[in-house]
Amino acid sequence: MSGFDSKYDMFPAGDVGIVEGEMNVPTRGVPSGDSMEFNTLDEPIKETFLRDLRAVGNKFYHVLIPREKTSLLKEWDLWGPLLLCTFMATVLQGSTERADNSNDGGPEFAEVFVLVWLGAAVVTVNSKLLGGNISFFQSVCVLGYCLFPIALSLIICRVILFTTQNTFLFFLRLVISMVGFAWATFAATKFLGDSQPEGKKGLAVFPICLFYFILSWLVVSHSNV
Repeated sequence: MSGFDSKYDMFPAGDVGIVEGEMNVPTRGVPSGDSMEFNTLDEPIKETFLRDLRAVGNKFYHVLIPREKTSLLKEWDLWGPLLLCTFMATVLQGSTERADNSNDGGPEFAEVFVLVWLGAAVVTVNSKLLGGNISFFQSVCVLGYCLFPIALSLIICRVILFTTQNTFLFFLRLVISMVGFAWATFAATKFLGDSQPEGKKGLAVFPICLFYFILSWLVVSHSNV
């Protein structure tokens, strides 16, 4: 039993070998010289929510004014794409009349929702197969956030639909939707263009254009208020 007792001789009487230490959570994405240092374990829920909300708003700003190429890639998230997808699916639901004229809106919501996420996934897989050097979720994040111009065009077109429709207003909605389409495509290629090997950028950009064109056409064809 001497070997058994010797294991407990390391601790004085009454000492059970307490392990002491300090656990620090490193800050993420805080530039050097910035005094904002936070620990997410001690941070109030309100501050966490507001910080994440500011991060989403900042990404929307960079989609509207895509002057640099890394803002959506450094710390990706899917909150913005989820909000935009849900908003567009809600507004566009019931826009397609059925043969039985039931038009209850449920399947249309699902169609738009699945179209956005499945389309973004297909475009991302195509980019990866072409040799893109960004991660799957980074690409989905960019494609989702770049829906913002199309969502803005949807809001404007819906306001126009409250008036009596004529040919001029249809072409006005068409122009607004195509501006949103061009804006979204430009922003997405601005962020994703450099991730593709030389000589394959055209093959990566075409599915992006097709993806946004289909969604923009849904905006134009939406005629129910």
